[in-house]
Amino acid sequence: MPVTLGRGEKCKTFTPRPNALDLRKWAMKRNFFIAGLVTTSILIAIVGIVIAVGVTGWKAAVRSANEAAAVKSLTTIAEQQKMYYNAHQRDSFGTFDEMLAGNLLDTRFAGTTPVVDGYVYNMRITLKSTTLPAGFSVNADPEVTEGFSATGKNHFYLDSGNNTIHVNNTQPATAADPPIGQ
Repeated sequence: MPVTLGRGEKCKTFTPRPNALDLRKWAMKRNFFIAGLVTTSILIAIVGIVIAVGVTGWKAAVRSANEAAAVKSLTTIAEQQKMYYNAHQRDSFGTFDEMLAGNLLDTRFAGTTPVVDGYVYNMRITLKSTTLPAGFSVNADPEVTEGFSATGKNHFYLDSGNNTIHVNNTQPATAADPPIGQ
């Protein structure tokens, strides 16, 4: 940038040199910018860690709640199956749809394999014959068993033989698995 001299003459090559005060101001602005950037980066990292921990804890709580809901649902199914059995001259147990039609279960249990609160329910009915009494068994298995989106860890089983809920944490439970709580 040329500078005008006293008589209107211009110097073509002279440009004023920044003084030390200007350099210090520039350095301070640069340091404040870098310090602000570092502080913002640290703040974002801390927020990210808090969110990650919170989401992980939330998902664990959801899995635990799903498992508790599955146990409660199996208990309800067993109670309602007794009512169905007694209402049908102690001759048969009902499928999900039959129990739904009799207002014994809510609409979440519609279909042959309903999914309720992250668990897939599968009911098998044994019809009464000359050699076997009527019976039922129900499995409640997590919709997703592993990973971040797991809906549960434990598999549950209940049958009409003793109305005890059995649990297995690796595969669908059977009557041979230990009762829940043992």
